[in-house]
Amino acid sequence: MDERDWLAERFEEQRTRLRAVAYRMLGSLSEADDAVQEAWLRVSRADTSEVENLGAWLTTVVSRVSLNMLRSRRARHEEPFDAHVPEPIIDRADGTDPQHEALLADSVGLALVVVLETLAPAERLAFVLHDMFAVPFDEIATILDRSPEAARQLASRARRRVRGANPVSDSDLTAQREVVDAFLAAARNGDFDALVALLDPDVVLRADQGVLAPGSRVVRGAETVARQALMYSRLDLRVHHAIVNGAAGAVSTRDGRPFAVSGFTIRAGRIVEMDILADPDRLAQLDLAVVDE
Repeated sequence: MDERDWLAERFEEQRTRLRAVAYRMLGSLSEADDAVQEAWLRVSRADTSEVENLGAWLTTVVSRVSLNMLRSRRARHEEPFDAHVPEPIIDRADGTDPQHEALLADSVGLALVVVLETLAPAERLAFVLHDMFAVPFDEIATILDRSPEAARQLASRARRRVRGANPVSDSDLTAQREVVDAFLAAARNGDFDALVALLDPDVVLRADQGVLAPGSRVVRGAETVARQALMYSRLDLRVHHAIVNGAAGAVSTRDGRPFAVSGFTIRAGRIVEMDILADPDRLAQLDLAVVDE
């Protein structure tokens, strides 16, 4: 085996971890795959003879690529707007793909990815690498071209924002599904009181129909969200069970075409956050063949 073949084999061994880093950095599985591919192109041309810890070095490379992609997004003024919903990872309702399980380790639900989208690129990198992948601040500082103390402060600031905004979901998937099914049934039956009872009083609904869509919005409060649910129930949608970022969710179709992907965050038996991606252009890029027919 020559050096390039050996390096390719080692890279494949690390691919799941590298995709996980990139997904947390970019909030998009397709962009994460682009970042990993770019990282491989850089690695394959590099001299690795003096690399002592290949896994750490590969993590650094994909982190740099992801950081550049985030900064480029900012430079093009592609800042997330209030109703922005990151690209979800979708599985059949009867089980999560093993590759997705590894990708979503540490309970990376859709609600957490939404919060990560609000962080500045440097904050996001420092938090993701240190808090999720235990990368030392000395190494993070090198990537960011800052001091270790500055990297530590970035991670600390990001951590406070994440803790203050990220609702932690109940872990029982069966219990989650029961709540989601009850919510969908109440909406279908026009039962406003039942909808309100299933919603946390401070529930947040984030509906992303695309940057140019006038219908994109963030709605707060149980009664307001219940009214929105009743409105959507009149659209003659077919709802398919799915697992969205490791939690009970749904994929809606209309006339056989994808209409929306819905992620739910459920705490203490009530829905505390709903994230709905209904941007036709972004839905077209998702693999929705996994949902139940």
